Amino acid sequence: MTSMGQLLLGEVLARSARRHPQQDALVWPGGSISYGAMNDRADALAHALLGIGVRKGDKVAFLMHNRAELLEACFAAFKMGAVAVPMNFRLTAREIEYILKDSDASVLILEEALLEIARPALAGLQGLKDVIVVGDLCGAGMRNYEDFLKSAATGELTAELVDDDVALIVYTSGTTGQPKGAVLTHKGLMVTALNYLISYQNRCGDKWICTTPIFHIAGMSYSMTHFYVGATILLERDFDPLRILELTHSARVTTLFLVPSMWIKVLQVPDFASYDTSSVRIITTAAAIMPVEIKKQLAAAFPAAGLYDCFGGTESGAVTVLSERDFARKNASVGLALPYLEIRLVDDDDRDVPRGQIGEAVYRGPNVMKEYYKNPEATLRAMRGGWFHSGDLLRQDEEGFYYVVDRKDDMIISGGENIYPAEVEEVLFSHPAILEAAVVAVPDPEWGQNVKAFVVLKADRSLSESEVIEYCKLHLASYKKPKSVEFLASLPKSAAGKILKRALRP
Repeated sequence: MTSMGQLLLGEVLARSARRHPQQDALVWPGGSISYGAMNDRADALAHALLGIGVRKGDKVAFLMHNRAELLEACFAAFKMGAVAVPMNFRLTAREIEYILKDSDASVLILEEALLEIARPALAGLQGLKDVIVVGDLCGAGMRNYEDFLKSAATGELTAELVDDDVALIVYTSGTTGQPKGAVLTHKGLMVTALNYLISYQNRCGDKWICTTPIFHIAGMSYSMTHFYVGATILLERDFDPLRILELTHSARVTTLFLVPSMWIKVLQVPDFASYDTSSVRIITTAAAIMPVEIKKQLAAAFPAAGLYDCFGGTESGAVTVLSERDFARKNASVGLALPYLEIRLVDDDDRDVPRGQIGEAVYRGPNVMKEYYKNPEATLRAMRGGWFHSGDLLRQDEEGFYYVVDRKDDMIISGGENIYPAEVEEVLFSHPAILEAAVVAVPDPEWGQNVKAFVVLKADRSLSESEVIEYCKLHLASYKKPKSVEFLASLPKSAAGKILKRALRP
């Protein structure tokens, strides 16, 4: 790869392959791959993609669970200058089709287990030229991943790239209910990965259990940190709290990164004390507010580990980290601002609020997204004055530590997944029996929050709670569906007719 002075993601894998060719890059149940072998496969896939006409700037979408092929395919895209578009494997066909169309994806690489879910989305997509299937089952006109790889040229790929080139588009639902593609650069992702490295002091030889979905910015960027230092990632397809402890015990794992709802389940595993966790030196959490009580339990359960709490978002990656040295006295905080970016807390007129008062967090720095893909209006709203407006309400104490207070918008965070009420409401409104609907967050002891829908039915129509939930499940990823439904005669509204969600919240 050329432009060696640039912060390029493809060079992360290539450099570690030169330094540690025999070191395990990835380990999964039943297999493993070294840095040298993984780099060779990524190069071969990049050559193969070039052979079918993929060029710099073209979009390559991915629909896979955590597996080696997802990461090596992302690196193949990074090496050749294509743009990776990872998708949530829990999406419905309707949601998959929207992202494929909106991102202008020309190639989709997906695993066999998700082929039937995705198949209805593929019919009639004019811009999608190739579908490559990881597994034995391929549909008509589709390519087999391994055969495609074997047919390619070998050797390190050379591409003319700069670190401000786009590397990734990550889709995150907006308050309008339509998913928005956050456009992230090579440099931006590298800065986020290096911020993790500076904060956690990851090193060669570390072992991290990756249950965090790699389609998330956290999973992707923290993977880059481990590839950068030559560590080993233990890939897990699904989260199993008992498996986490068994693997930590047997493989001498050094690093654990889970969202709060997962940590709660790990702490509840029977006979927790019988597992040797003394190898763990880094414990971190993100994606939702971690209760202070759970932080204290983690500190007691992993006495040899440093505990870290990370805060950020899809459009910016990590922006603050609470370090182990500050945990004891600041355990309700999400820490200090990370290097390479600036944070301000502002009021509704973008004026800085005095320290100690609550304001919206706005960021700027090389890790912040360039734009929302093909959405200039949303970009202008989010990037007013050159600062990304996060929608998060924070306060800052006298020492500069940040505390998350609330969300400025109505976003629901359930088990680390972002759920926007407007997207759920759009589906509810499409039901022929529903007149009005509003969705709010309600507390959930396991997931942090869950979705509650308030529904007003049309005259002489009837629905049950289970019928509403099943309808939503047909049109949304399962984690977005309401967990409860309350039927009302009318929704509370302001004089201007705006629904007053604050009157619906518990």
